[in-house]
Amino acid sequence: MPYARRREQLLQVALAEFGRRGYHLTQMEHVAAAAQVSKALLYQHFASKEELFAEVTEAIVGELTARLNRAVPAAHGTAGGIRAMIRVLFDYATEEPDAWSLVVRHLDKPEVGLELRELRDRLGTAFADLLLRRRRADPKLSPAALEVNERRARLLVPLMYGSMLSMVSWWLEHPDTPRDRAEQMALEFIWLGLDRLRTGERLPRD
Repeated sequence: MPYARRREQLLQVALAEFGRRGYHLTQMEHVAAAAQVSKALLYQHFASKEELFAEVTEAIVGELTARLNRAVPAAHGTAGGIRAMIRVLFDYATEEPDAWSLVVRHLDKPEVGLELRELRDRLGTAFADLLLRRRRADPKLSPAALEVNERRARLLVPLMYGSMLSMVSWWLEHPDTPRDRAEQMALEFIWLGLDRLRTGERLPRD
């Protein structure tokens, strides 16, 4: 098999193994066995498990980021942007289940790779930009008030992408639920919660 084709095959097999076992439990011998090659051949292409994982995740980050960059700026308004992000994540999970499994397993463990930390940061930035789109365009808003809004947005970001990832993963395990219903539930959960926060509603403290 030509070098480039073999390398691509090894990356695809590694993606499936990392998605199924997780980074820490996946060993190079697992990848070699699944690809039906020797460990020596695998090491000819990748010097270490860290290098292999980095290449796998770099491809995922590039593809998912490109999809988000195409969909979100074209959406109308904050709710439209959130809906676009939800659709991108549902599409990606449906079309690339191994990659989705890897992301869900490791996104909250960015110590296993700089690439996933970059993906988490990009998702966070995209969410924050959506939340602050109108505020940043408001000429009447003082710099101090904008800073307050930006701090609040940074607090909300993990809740937003965490709820999206959880809903997509739940839907994959419950395919009898119509996808459009699951997407709408995710949007309403995020949007209605944000709307109540924007109006100043808060739970009373104990």
